[in-house]
Amino acid sequence: MKISTTMMVGAALVALAGCNKKTAENNAAAQVEANAENSAENVTAVANNEASNIMNTAENKASAVKNAGENEASAIKNAGENKAAAMSNSSSKAAENKSK
Repeated sequence: MKISTTMMVGAALVALAGCNKKTAENNAAAQVEANAENSAENVTAVANNEASNIMNTAENKASAVKNAGENEASAIKNAGENKAAAMSNSSSKAAENKSK
């Protein structure tokens, strides 16, 4: 009985040891999987960076358009104010000349 129990335990250990060994195929499969995961992560990172760059470029262009519009509006407003001031000054001088 002792011998058969010892032999069964030994056989079980040998079987377990055989299951835990990694074969070349298992190592290659694990490496392929790891490479695929790394490639996927790299593609995701590149895509995220490109998306960020596109968004930043779009925001910069939008800001440039907005600033150009604001500058043009300010120029029109200033021109109008200057023209109005000139007209006002002109009419004031005309009124002064009439009163003299």
